[in-house]
Amino acid sequence: MSEAGNLGPGKILVVGASTSEVAGVRIGTGGALEVAQQLLEGIVQVAGEKGFHPVYQCCEHLNRSLVMERSLLEKLGLREVSAVPIPGAGGSMAAAAYRSMADPVLAETVEAHAGIDIGETLIGMHLRRVAVPFRPSLRYIGSARVNAAWSRPPLIGGERAVYRTPETSGTGNCD
Repeated sequence: MSEAGNLGPGKILVVGASTSEVAGVRIGTGGALEVAQQLLEGIVQVAGEKGFHPVYQCCEHLNRSLVMERSLLEKLGLREVSAVPIPGAGGSMAAAAYRSMADPVLAETVEAHAGIDIGETLIGMHLRRVAVPFRPSLRYIGSARVNAAWSRPPLIGGERAVYRTPETSGTGNCD
């Protein structure tokens, strides 16, 4: 994912994770801080190697706000919202991330360069346009489906669009 999405220094990865789904139960019904901690350790390790900034999506009880370091929020000029995520309001992943940070805050929204969704948590609202689906080789973590996407700048008209006038046959029209 980090290579396909060109995730490197300064880029943002939004992480949505249902530890309930990882554990094999319906989203929002069996959150587990232990599972969140294991996921967090792996994400932080890769982020340290590649230089990107992971941010963690809370559940809908906190309006899908994002846990991040205050320094990143300020650098990006994002709006801070007030809450402290806990497993029952925000989710175990967001709660674990919040506890692990030096100066954690919640941002209302972000436009991330890429995202990973573990357990169908719906991270799309926090991705930049245009999201490009990425199918990771690891399709499940525990019982949770894994989906991902990275973003690219919009190509107005899409890849099939023509950006130059075709050569004319000398008649002055484009037939």
